Amino acid sequence: MLDLWKKHDIHVTSHVVGEAAIKYPEVAKAIANGGHEIAAHGIAWDDQWKMSYEEELEFIKKGIDTVEAITGQRGRGYNANWLRRSPNTLKVLQDLDFLYHIDDLSHDEPFITSVRGKDFVVVPYTLRNNDIANIEGRNWSPDQFLAQLKAEFDQLYEEGANKRRMMSVSLHDRIGGAPSIVKVVDEFIKYAKQHKGVVFMRKDEIATLVKDDPNTPHDDSENIYNK
Repeated sequence: MLDLWKKHDIHVTSHVVGEAAIKYPEVAKAIANGGHEIAAHGIAWDDQWKMSYEEELEFIKKGIDTVEAITGQRGRGYNANWLRRSPNTLKVLQDLDFLYHIDDLSHDEPFITSVRGKDFVVVPYTLRNNDIANIEGRNWSPDQFLAQLKAEFDQLYEEGANKRRMMSVSLHDRIGGAPSIVKVVDEFIKYAKQHKGVVFMRKDEIATLVKDDPNTPHDDSENIYNK
């Protein structure tokens, strides 16, 4: 996967679990040294939705402290285990100076939500274009995965003529790193690059781009939890 990103001069966002970085520091360092974003994924692959505020704060902080000590990068974006946030997660992220989170499936573009009256960026995730959901979960073939990526891209590209659109693709090393999946993702990148105006961006770059843009939509539907 790292070779593929290098081949296409693409920089991606990698959500790194703290314990994984401890176990495989050479991989975490290679991701960071390749110009990719090191984003946060907790200290362990564990549920945080049931934690108290103090427990969740420690859980997330230990993760970013651990990964920063290994890679030199401090995470500014967050992804919870299977998107399962607690009612306190965004307030915890705000306290830890995070820029954005991705645990939302409701939009095809980044947006702003309010946390204690301050703006916080949401860069939505995907299950539609996700190898763990489709290849491992539904036993899709590589060709089926490629067809999904192209169909999603074609529709969003058409919509993008009149409104802001972002396509998120999620890959996990044990699945997306398989030779067959690397091959079809390579084909998809080539396909997308043929279209005028398409750019590939790290999620922190997207969040920085939209956070002060007056055209970025606001969605405060979760405000009851974020006061």
